[in-house]
Amino acid sequence: MATRLVQINMKAQDDTALGRFWAEALGWGIESEGPGVTNLEPVGLPYPDPSVLFIDLVARPEPKLGKNRVHLDLATTSAAHQAELVARLKDLGATLADVGQGDVPWTVMADPEGNEFCVLEPRPVYGDTGPVAAVVVDCADPREMARFWGEATDWTVHEVADDHASLRSAQGVGPYLEFVRTPDAKTGWNRVHLDIRPYPGGDVEVEAARLRALGATDPGFGFDRSAISWTVLADPEGNEFCLLSPK
Repeated sequence: MATRLVQINMKAQDDTALGRFWAEALGWGIESEGPGVTNLEPVGLPYPDPSVLFIDLVARPEPKLGKNRVHLDLATTSAAHQAELVARLKDLGATLADVGQGDVPWTVMADPEGNEFCVLEPRPVYGDTGPVAAVVVDCADPREMARFWGEATDWTVHEVADDHASLRSAQGVGPYLEFVRTPDAKTGWNRVHLDIRPYPGGDVEVEAARLRALGATDPGFGFDRSAISWTVLADPEGNEFCLLSPK
């Protein structure tokens, strides 16, 4: 039994303030599990749902260092919509960002804590994704990443090439998961990562063993594993992800 991608985990120095930014940016609602955790979800949509990757913002004191290896691409429907969205995001506190992109048709921005994201020009492939077109992961080997995540989850591999790969939910709805080849090596913990869950009736220990057999590893970290109720793993390129309990 495969797992499913359910949410994005984003570290924040101020989860409440950054949560307000992203809720306004996406037109979503805000919930909270308690101090230090802000949950974002489309209003009226029960969690989990294949049509969206929910967002959890978790308070951490460390400042952002360097470019994130995982970022969001936001969808637009026209050139006017793209311009309007960029202007609205600036009003909310986002800034333009330069990550060496050069002359491109999309706009690279950073949220109030410096997390990069892109406002894409209109693309038909993202016409039905909702506000988030894709979650993009920098990597060295898109083919291997598509192989791992396609087998780790029930998401369908849509396109694979030497420089990029894409997956989407088994139901063919919601945002894409995309892997883009970049020359930068991963250093340190990812500030943004993916969370997955087994389906109801699944077993976390069985799934963890299956994921390790596919190439997942146990990352080194300096906190007590007994203090958390989820399993922290890393994909074949060292990107951390969390295996949550079935739901």
